[in-house]
Amino acid sequence: MHSVSAYQEYFIAYLEMQVIHKEPRNLYEPIQYILSLGGKRMRPVLTLMSAEVFDANYQKALPAAMAVEVFHNFSLVHDDIMDAAPLRRGNVTVHEKWDINTGILSGDAMLILAYQYFEKYEPKTFRKLAKLFSKTALEVCEGQQWDVDFETRSDVTIPEYLKMIEFKTAVLVAAAMKMGAIIAKTSKSNAKLIYDFGLHLGIAFQLQDDFLDAFGDPATFGKQVGGDIIENKKTFLFLKAMEFSTETQKARLLDLFSENLENSEAKIEEVKQIFMESGASLATQEAIKEYTHKAFDTLDKMNIDADKKGLLKTFGENLMGRKV
Repeated sequence: MHSVSAYQEYFIAYLEMQVIHKEPRNLYEPIQYILSLGGKRMRPVLTLMSAEVFDANYQKALPAAMAVEVFHNFSLVHDDIMDAAPLRRGNVTVHEKWDINTGILSGDAMLILAYQYFEKYEPKTFRKLAKLFSKTALEVCEGQQWDVDFETRSDVTIPEYLKMIEFKTAVLVAAAMKMGAIIAKTSKSNAKLIYDFGLHLGIAFQLQDDFLDAFGDPATFGKQVGGDIIENKKTFLFLKAMEFSTETQKARLLDLFSENLENSEAKIEEVKQIFMESGASLATQEAIKEYTHKAFDTLDKMNIDADKKGLLKTFGENLMGRKV
């Protein structure tokens, strides 16, 4: 087993060898562009790590890790078009740098390229990887649609929200880990448990992202604190506040989330106050702990060495160790 930073280096070295010198340039250059913008490469790292957890060399998992990264970035290209986002990782988005049609078509090509990386495996492994990938890709689309639908709904429930973040975010984390297990040809039980580990950790991570968006330290969070509040997003915090608040607080919260105020700082502070007074902030922190513990509970059932369980737990603790 290697460190997370070592897996990142191995993957980036492989990624840099995948440069596509083909025509038409306006199809392939946007693909190279989005893949070059960096990021933590968490998902492909998980594929490499999980392969070695189950005693396979990480090098065997590099094509699958690449498929995961290409798919993830494909989803970002299309998400940015849907959100009319001008920036991605501090750089101009693909549809802004080129145009919307190019973003759509290059994104489509990325989805196909992702599948092609599975062709590097023997037929039985290819079938298992492709089946998992197809299921996951469709779930990500379903999660994205739910997220869009929730913007115009006033009756979103906590279970619906949890299902949305599971599909939009957590299933790809889970699938990335199960792909490593498939490549290592471990038992079905181990493959399911590593999937569940990734799924619960992915949900915990997204809930923590919701929490830090409101209560994070601007110096360490990496995004604008209060962005979800400014955009009137119905996050876990908001839904819990609506569940726990007094009628007066509920009415005020709905008022604040029904308009875009010029003084966003005052809005952020007032909403955060309701989140704290209602108990929503505490309930969100408890939910984060619950899903993190669910992830760690799966490790006890996994048929692997104790030191590897320890490495996975340390990874999870580090992932969830972002500070407010």
